[in-house]
Amino acid sequence: MAGGKLSPRQKMINLMYLVFLAMLAMQMDKKVLSSFGFMKEKIEDANLVASSNNSNALNSLKTKAGEQPEKFGELNKKAQEVNAASNQLFDYLESLKAKMSADIKEEDKANYESQKSPDVVDELLFNGDKLTPEGTKFVAEINTYNSTLKSILGDKASAELITNIDKRFNTNPDIAEDGGQKIEWIRSRYEGMPLITSIANVSQIQGDVKTTEAEIYSKLVGGQLESEVSMSNYNGIVALDKNAFYPGEKVTGSVVLGRYDATLKPTRVEFNGNKDYKNFKDGSVVVDMPAGAVGDKKIKGTIYFTENGEEIPVPFESTYSVIPKPNEAVISADKMNVVYRGLDNPITISMPGVPGNKVTAKAAGLKRIKGDSYVMRPGSGNQVNIKVTGMLDGKPVTSSKPFRIKDIPPAVGMVRNQYGTVKMPKSSVAKIVVAAGLPDFLFDLKLNVSSFKIKVPGQVAIPVTGTRLNARAKKALQRARRNDVITIFDIKAAVSGSNYKLKKVLPVSIEVTN
Repeated sequence: MAGGKLSPRQKMINLMYLVFLAMLAMQMDKKVLSSFGFMKEKIEDANLVASSNNSNALNSLKTKAGEQPEKFGELNKKAQEVNAASNQLFDYLESLKAKMSADIKEEDKANYESQKSPDVVDELLFNGDKLTPEGTKFVAEINTYNSTLKSILGDKASAELITNIDKRFNTNPDIAEDGGQKIEWIRSRYEGMPLITSIANVSQIQGDVKTTEAEIYSKLVGGQLESEVSMSNYNGIVALDKNAFYPGEKVTGSVVLGRYDATLKPTRVEFNGNKDYKNFKDGSVVVDMPAGAVGDKKIKGTIYFTENGEEIPVPFESTYSVIPKPNEAVISADKMNVVYRGLDNPITISMPGVPGNKVTAKAAGLKRIKGDSYVMRPGSGNQVNIKVTGMLDGKPVTSSKPFRIKDIPPAVGMVRNQYGTVKMPKSSVAKIVVAAGLPDFLFDLKLNVSSFKIKVPGQVAIPVTGTRLNARAKKALQRARRNDVITIFDIKAAVSGSNYKLKKVLPVSIEVTN
């Protein structure tokens, strides 16, 4: 189109072409302005969602701080300070956008193609080669937010978080495109820019505020959770399959990891039926109770914690066994393992390490009275075996022991509770009551005499039924003289309350003294 002499027609074509290019450029400029407007809408919508999410995260952290102040109290304090600083900058930016768009008519607020003039923003932020008070405040607010966040987070803040803060809230001068003179941050972004572009840029800074706020909350809570799951907070817990083992057995069980947290305090504890158990310390429930009677026992209950305002139950259950305390030596006279025929022989049967209710015993004539107390009334034979079975960890343990069966030893005839040869006057002999006894026997038995015979020297033996002399015996007694020895023999006796009859009763003698 340049050079040479052009015909009027060609000049007209060239002019129309230039007009077409100008119209195309204007159309493209309008589309760019609309794009900034649509971007602003998307950013503002995202900011609303981010505000809601941040509010939920902050409330959750506040709740945790109330539940576990030792762990989350300081984190919550920092989060509240970050929230206050973020709200301050966000609200200022919102007021700045309001000033920028104050002259836009209501019907033109969504007409972004009409918001192309830079005049409003230039007058609001710039005064020649200087900044207006509003422009100065704009830069100061961003710088203050940067330094405030770093101060709140302290030296332990992650490098990534500090880098993001400096990247998003940095007002250092920009380098010109030709690499020459530096341009103020605010001028390179807002001076001479269309109105909708400046408003969109401010909305983007608001989005950076919400994003940074969310990242800080995540780092604060995430850092605490990382500390909690650190292996230094775990203890090895030995969980054996049972609490006692015997020689020759294998010790079985497992070793597991359990996390210890002294700050995690239950809101309440139910322990073995106690709905308000108060004995817990440093994050653990203290077990302190009487062992109880001999037998298997259960420890059962529920620990309640509050999480996010909701009570969470954590049930627990375990078992233990109470065994008799070994306060006596076990001494057995091997030759004295004897039970007597016809008698209720008391026997105590137990098995070390096994509760009484898990022990059973069997033998001919054996009967359980209560607990570990038994009686045995042996029958015929010379020996009986008592077989004892105990349940230990669900498995039977068996033992047996033999006992000899013996008859009750021979009794002795007695008068006046004396045996052998008893001295008394003849007048007293007629009044005697014949009895039988078992001196030094283990059992205190009552023997009932049913009959006997009496022999007076020089007279025939006279049988007597019962325990007193009959008429014939008294008549024979009249012939007795001084120093005569009267013999009472063939005494028949039985154990009271039993049908067992004594096989033999030794005689008793009476020496007449006058």
